[in-house]
Amino acid sequence: MTTTAVPATAVTPAPVVPRVRGRAVRTTLSAVHLAAFVAVCVAAGLPTDRLGVLLWVLTGLACRCVGHGWRSAARLLADWVPLGAVLLLYDASRGVANTLGAAVHVVEPAAVDRAVFGVVPTVWLQAHLTAPGWLAVLVTLVYSSHFVLTPLLLAVLWVRDRARWARYARLVVALSLAGLATYVLYPAAPPWLAAREGVVGEVHRLGGDGWAVLGLPRAQALLHAGQGQVNPVAAVPSLHTAFAVLLCLVGLGLVRHRWQRALLVAYAVAMPLVLVWSGEHYVVDTVLGALYAGASGWRCPGWGALRAPCNAGGRPAAIA
Repeated sequence: MTTTAVPATAVTPAPVVPRVRGRAVRTTLSAVHLAAFVAVCVAAGLPTDRLGVLLWVLTGLACRCVGHGWRSAARLLADWVPLGAVLLLYDASRGVANTLGAAVHVVEPAAVDRAVFGVVPTVWLQAHLTAPGWLAVLVTLVYSSHFVLTPLLLAVLWVRDRARWARYARLVVALSLAGLATYVLYPAAPPWLAAREGVVGEVHRLGGDGWAVLGLPRAQALLHAGQGQVNPVAAVPSLHTAFAVLLCLVGLGLVRHRWQRALLVAYAVAMPLVLVWSGEHYVVDTVLGALYAGASGWRCPGWGALRAPCNAGGRPAAIA
């Protein structure tokens, strides 16, 4: 019996070398970008202006897109430019929300805290707790992290799972708009401003003092300048608290280790404590912020999918 040999099908080897080179270039660029960011933070503290943070995020993601073709860069711009524009517009509108004619509520938030605790916690804490240098630094880092961690989580999700990124981005926008609507309808003075009006006892604005302890007075000045450009009566709810709680709720479904979950919960608890002690918010403001975060998540389509555990491995969705 005669058998006919079937010629083997030619297999084209995968272009391993260009792929390895692309990965090396991305790794090198990302390392340089991270080193530059760390250097800026060491020299001037964490960035707290929206535009600056967005530029850092976009340039970092651009480093990750190198070698993935023009479609990856186009997707980066198509996803992030509209989101950045919405958030910048929110910042601009927040700055004029207190000029629309609604009466500023100075007495009521303080009265709620006093009715619950018997004293205004901010006044009591500042009178009885003098923060050592390390605590002032911790307070400042927690307070300033608000401006960085949400964009950072958005960046990580965009690289790893674009569908989750889209859900979280919608949540960020929805929560921002809910806060803005409340600021317009119910402008309220924070403790440091109420103290100037004589409604509560002596209160100082302490959120940026840690930068001076670290020898970064320029960072402290930039933070104070940024605070001076936004609505000073946008206190109810506390969006610092809201975004810390939202980050915790989303992050709990993304991490795998107990210590990571404990760190997320500790951050969500530390933020309102820092805000109350530093004179930025009353307790009632932080409670409402946490409720806004929970309500925004509950009302968000795909909330369960957003918080579901990530699959191990897999190609990055946004830059594949």
